[in-house]
Formats: sequence, C-alpha cells, structure tokens
Amino acid sequence: MRYMITYDLMESLRNTNQWLGASANSLASYPIFSMVPNPAFSWMSAWGEVTERTFQRMVTKPDWGIRTFTCEDGKDHLVDIRTVVERPFGDLVHFAVAGRKTQPRKVLLVAPMSGHYATLLRSTVKSLLVNCEVYITDWHNARDIPVSEGKFDIEDYTLYLVDFMRELGPDTHVVAVCQPVPLTLAATAYLAEQDPKAQPTSLTLIGGPVDPDATPTEVTDFGRRVTMGQLEETMIQRVGFKYKGVGRMVYPGLLQLASFMSMNGERHSKAFSDQIQRVMRGDASDHDAHNRFYDEYLAVMDMTAEFYLSTVERVFKNREIARNEFVVDGHKVDIGKITDVAVKTVEGANDDISAPGQCVAALDLLTGLPDAKKASHVEPGAGHYGIFAGRSWRDNIRPLVIDFMNAADAARPARGKPANKNAAAR
Repeated sequence: MRYMITYDLMESLRNTNQWLGASANSLASYPIFSMVPNPAFSWMSAWGEVTERTFQRMVTKPDWGIRTFTCEDGKDHLVDIRTVVERPFGDLVHFAVAGRKTQPRKVLLVAPMSGHYATLLRSTVKSLLVNCEVYITDWHNARDIPVSEGKFDIEDYTLYLVDFMRELGPDTHVVAVCQPVPLTLAATAYLAEQDPKAQPTSLTLIGGPVDPDATPTEVTDFGRRVTMGQLEETMIQRVGFKYKGVGRMVYPGLLQLASFMSMNGERHSKAFSDQIQRVMRGDASDHDAHNRFYDEYLAVMDMTAEFYLSTVERVFKNREIARNEFVVDGHKVDIGKITDVAVKTVEGANDDISAPGQCVAALDLLTGLPDAKKASHVEPGAGHYGIFAGRSWRDNIRPLVIDFMNAADAARPARGKPANKNAAAR
C-alpha cells in the first residue's frame, strides 16, 4: 500500500496545483478587479494561467497534430494515422498520406520509452514524410495497461521491435533515437541469427547509449552511483485506483519529470517566469515557442518498473550490449552476426545525455560487417534534442541519413526492392 499511497499523493499534488492555477486565474480575471489599477491582479491572472496549463499538460497525451501534408501537386492531402500492429504495451503506427503514390523509402522510427510519448518525434516524422513512408513505435503509458497483460522489460521491448521489423519486411530503413538505440541494435542482431531475410536494409542509430562508459555523463554517473535496491526503493511506485493499470509497479512519469527538470532547473525556472511576463503583456499565445515546447516536454508517461530497472542494470551497470553479452528470451545475441545491414551512427558534439563515443561504439561491435557498410557522423554544436528534431537535424543530419538510405538500397537490390536509380531528391 505504501507504493500506492505515494503514487496517489503525487497525483493529488499535481491536481491541487492545477486547481490553484485555475482558481487564481478565475479570481484575478473577475471583471470588477479591472477597476483596481494594481498590476498584482494581472500578475496573479498570468501566474494562474501558466500554472494551470503547466500541471494539466502532465497527464495528457499530446496529439500528433499531423492532419494534412502538402504534396508535390501543391495540394493538401489528409494524413491517416493507422495502427498496423496493435500490442498491449505499444503499437506500430503508419502515417499514410491519402492520394499520394507510395514513396521510395519505408522508414521505421523507433521512439524512446524514456518518460515522453512518441509524439516527441513529431517534427522528425514531418521531415521524413516529405519523401518517405513513415512508421513509428507508439509506446503506451504503463498506468493504463492492466496487470493482467503481464510484464514488460527490455527483452520484451526488443522482441516487440523484432516483430515490427518482420511486419514491415526487409526493404525497411530503421532509425532509432536515443534510449532504444542499443535495443534496436540487439533486435537486428537477433533477426540476423533467427530470421536473416527479415533484417532491415539499413540501421541509423541516433544519440544512444550503446556503451555508456565510453564517455561518462551525469546520466551514466547516476547509474553507477546508486544501487538497484536504492532505485527500487526510491523510484518505483504502484499505480493507484484511478487508472486501468491499478496495482502495476511503475516508474511514474511525474517522478521522471522532476528528474528532467532538476538537470536544468535554473533554465526552466526562467522560462516559466518569462512566460508569465509575456502573458501579462498579452504577448503570449496558445502556440508560441514556450507552449509548443512545454506542451510536449511536460507530457510524461509511466514506465513499467521492470523495464526501467532492467535498463539501468543491464544496459548501464552491466553493459551487456557493450560487452556483446545481451540475452533475449534465453538466446544470447551476437551483434557480430550482422553482416549485410548498413549501419550509421549519429552523435551531437554537445550532447550531455548520450555524449559522443557512446553511440559510435556500436560500429566496433559489428565485427562481421564490412567497413564499407559502416558510417558515422558527429554534428558540431548540436545537443541531444537537436540531432533528431532541431535545425541540425533538418539542415545537416536528415540529408545525410537520406543519402545513406539511398546508398543502402542501391547496394542491396536482392534483399528488397530493385536498386533505386532515380531516388527522390532530398
């Protein structure tokens, strides 16, 4: 019961702060106070508006917001977000553009399960929709999954990826972002041994901790400092009666958010203080830069306890993938068995989450892959977010990734579709 009480207490505190914000906004906006020339009421209303929206965001899954896409004919075509494979802990989703011919590249985006929803990759999806058929892993909030569905750890996650790759076929280009990078590499190696014909054409690994010890960061240091017992005691709680997953042990999204915010507390505090001032002056809007960012950043989801704990223990502490000792469903995965999947790593020079060196370590594990099929890129001046969703991604990294996919298609005509000699321009 202790774990359930703490979970409900956090939710109650969030709900109370949302209510306080709504109450302050309503009270200070009462028409009679317009007769009082005191800026305190304007500040109170602005504080209430920002506070209410801030805490309300935390329990709402953001919408993809991708309803239409302008094609080469100059017309807006509807985007149908279809579920291709439906599973208890995550779905495979396709962004189908109505009335557009099938694009030359089939891309599977593997979204992180690290506190935020897959919608964090919204801008990445939009940029790839230009000339790709885009699929994405849409992970579910653990608090909404009944305990009757069983466990979900990093082995289950890896097997989900294996099934998704099998569903899409060998002419797929997989792009893994951040947390799932080592597990996507393991899933590809699993296929290389168990079902070679289902391997993807190419694998692009962006800013993930294949070898966390290659370049230590605050994240890896934390994983080293704490014991598994401490993590289970302080981070794990049991979902309360409000949700379908009542009784499930989870690492709560609100607790994760507190950790995210504490890493750059001063910057976040200034951002909210500045937003209150903008609301007071009437310069803010529903879709200004602050709200666009924080509507996504503050929307968090619970992770199953077994997934979080197994990630820390097996990926960060024991370095099972870095040492090529990872076991999935009783089978020891050998990354060296990947022999004909083109692999590219992308890192940001200023990435303080997965620092340069952690991701490129994957290439050393690919002992059976020819050097001609390996590539790496370090983006100067780019942080963690920028390498998959910012200007660095749009202007520099995305064109390189598309070129890499085209080269992989041309080099492996027998594994999928015929060599694409007239690939669409970037």
